[in-house]
This record gives sequence, structure tokens and C-alpha cells, in this order.
Amino acid sequence: MKHLTKEQVRELQLWLLQDKVDLERRFDRNNNFGLENGMVQETGELSMYDNHPGDTATELYERSKDISLNEHAEFELRQVDEALSHIEKGDYGVCVYCNANIPFERLQAIPTTLYCKEHVPDPHTSERRPVEEQFLNPPFGRTSLDEQSGQNQFDGEDAWQIVESWGTSNTPAFAEDNQVEDYEHMYIEADENDGFVEAYESFVATDLYGQEVTIVRNKAYNDYMDKGEGEHLLEDDPEASM
Repeated sequence: MKHLTKEQVRELQLWLLQDKVDLERRFDRNNNFGLENGMVQETGELSMYDNHPGDTATELYERSKDISLNEHAEFELRQVDEALSHIEKGDYGVCVYCNANIPFERLQAIPTTLYCKEHVPDPHTSERRPVEEQFLNPPFGRTSLDEQSGQNQFDGEDAWQIVESWGTSNTPAFAEDNQVEDYEHMYIEADENDGFVEAYESFVATDLYGQEVTIVRNKAYNDYMDKGEGEHLLEDDPEASM
């Protein structure tokens, strides 16, 4: 702490003491975010056993939120108390890992820090993922057969695509593809051929005997022609002749 002047230590100590007072006042004012009162007291019910879980969903959500806020505030208070104890010991402003001096500017930004910038625990965002994702990978878990060679039958992904075609509450922000032109492109593998392999199979039609070949000018046909992959060989384009 020798690299800090008495004025600097006093300034940081006052900030810490003010944070401590504010946190303790917050606990007293709201009864630890309302955790001192049970859910029965909040709802006015004599017992919660005869209620459907959905009837108390709001109270349960608010209680879960209060618990998280209370735990976060308690963690902040522990950090403040620990920093104040180091000031009393005379080793405040020294990294507890390498004993290097912590710059005053860093202490001004984070008065509760006990580490230098190089030895901050977990400085990077964790990339650890829930173990369940290993079981569910690829999407749709074991019901997806796309990753298996030689498999092309109806699977879980196909089932979801049918349900999804009737509409979802998703927005373009949740789309699988980054380049979303309209809501029809939001579906999972929206560009996947449905019921055919080659694009022309969706607009070339025949009768029951394979005769009388006609062209159905649908969206797939227009896209096919716009890409220059075909020619008007089978019949004239009425729009082109106008």
C-alpha cells in the first residue's frame, strides 16, 4: 500500500464505506428483498397446497428474482468488507496473487478489487456449455437422421418443420440463417427441398402415364429460370410474350 498516498487511501476507503452503508440500508429497507416474508403471507392464502402451480407463477417468479438480487447484494457486501479489512491490515492495493502494486486508477474503477489486471480470476467469459448440449447435438438429438449417411427418412427435424410452417412467435433475430429476406426464410433449413431432390421436379408435371408434360410456373420455377439454370424449351412463357 506504500505506492498509495494517504489521501488516495482515504478516498477509496470513503467510497467503500459508502457502498457498505448503501447495501446494508438496502437490506433493512426491503427486508432482504422481501425474503423475510413467505409466499403464503404475500398471497394471503392459508396454504399453497390446494393451488395449481400456474396460479402462483407470478409469485414464484418474483421470489426467484428476489433471491438472485439478494445473493448478488450479499456478494457485493462481502467484497466491500474484505477490501476494508485489507485497508486496516495495511496491504490494500496489493495483488493477493503476485504481490504487485495495483494502480490507483484501477482501484478508482473497482475499489473492491484484490487482484492486478494480469491475475483477475476468470477474466474471459466462460465458454463452458451445459452437458445436455452434448446429448442434444446435432439439433433434435437422437431424432435427427441428417448426420447419418444413407438416411433420408422422416425424422424429428422434419416433424418440427411441418409444425413450424404453421407459424411461430420467432422473429428474424432468432433465424438460423443470418441473411433473412422474409419470414418464410426463418424456418429451419428453409431452403431445403421438400418432397423433391432437384428444383425442376417441383414444377415439371405430367399426367398419370408420364405424358403431356407441362410446366407449373411457381416460385421454384421462377427462381430456377432467374439463375439461368434452364431454358424455355417446353412451352412459351405467357408473360414473356406480352
